[in-house]
Amino acid sequence: MLKERNISKTALKEAIDLSSATLAKLSKNEPISMNTLILICNYLNCQPGELIEIERVCDENILLAKLKEEKAIKLKGGIYHQTQIKLAYNSNHIEGSRLTEEQTRYIYETNTVGVEQEPANVDDILEAVNHFQCFDFLIDSALDTLDERWIKNAHKILKSGTSDSRLEWFNVGEYKSQRNMVGDTPTTLPENVQEEMAKLLFEYNRIDKVSLENILDFHVKFERIHPFQDGNGRVGRLIIFKECLKNNIVPFIIEDDLKMFYYRGLKEWNNEKGYLTDTCLTAQDRYKVYLDYFQIEYK
Repeated sequence: MLKERNISKTALKEAIDLSSATLAKLSKNEPISMNTLILICNYLNCQPGELIEIERVCDENILLAKLKEEKAIKLKGGIYHQTQIKLAYNSNHIEGSRLTEEQTRYIYETNTVGVEQEPANVDDILEAVNHFQCFDFLIDSALDTLDERWIKNAHKILKSGTSDSRLEWFNVGEYKSQRNMVGDTPTTLPENVQEEMAKLLFEYNRIDKVSLENILDFHVKFERIHPFQDGNGRVGRLIIFKECLKNNIVPFIIEDDLKMFYYRGLKEWNNEKGYLTDTCLTAQDRYKVYLDYFQIEYK
C-alpha cells in the first residue's frame, strides 16, 4: 500500500506522529494497535481490509477486534457490554464493593445510580465507573507491551476521584509509599518495589511465546509484590485479561463464587500450580459460553 502511493514509512511516521516502536513493528510486519491502524487508514484514505496488517490483527485477535468494534459503535447487549459489567462487578466485589451486579449494570447502562435499596458507597460507585473506563483503556492498548507505564496508568484510572486519591501518601498511579500486607502475609517493601517490578517485567517480556501459565505466574508474583497501596487485585486481573487478549488466549473473569478457590491458588502457587490453573480454566469455560453465544471464534 505504501509503495503503491510512493509514501515512505518515515513520512507516514511524521504525518500521523507514530512512535519509533510502532514504526519498528510496521517494518517487521508485526500487528499494531487498532487505533493506530485506523489512523493509517484515515491518512491513506483506504479501507481497513486493504491493509495486510489490519487483516492480521482481525484474524489473530478475533475477540479483540469484536470488542473494539462494539466499543466504537456503542453497541448494547453484546460481548463488550456483558464483559464490562461482569468484569467490573466481580473484580470490585472480590475487593469488598457492596454494589450488586444489578446496580453495576444499572450504572453502566443508564449512567445513573439506583439507591432504591440501601444507600450505595460513593467510592464503590466511583470505582465501578473507573473500572468501565479502565477496561476501555485495556482494549485500546491490548497489543501494547506490558510495562510500568501501562500498569501505573491502569491504577491511576481505577483510583482517580476516590477518597484514597485525596490522601497525599496514597500515590494514585504511583507505587506505594507505606508498607502493606495481604492477609497476614508481608509484601515487598516500598523501597524495593521499583526494582522488583522492573525485574518481573523484564523476565516476563523476554518470553517468546506467552502461555496461560506464564500469565498466571506473572499475576502471582505481581500480587506478592503488591506494588500499590490499594487496587492491586483489580489491576492484576485487568493485566490477566489484557495479556490473554494479546496472546490469543481466551480471557476470563474470576466470579465471586470462585473467589476462595482463586485466593487458595494464589497462596499455593509455588507448591501446586493446579489450584489456580483449574480455577482459571473454570472461569475460562464460563467466558467461552459468551463467545459461543455471540459466535466469536477462539483457538
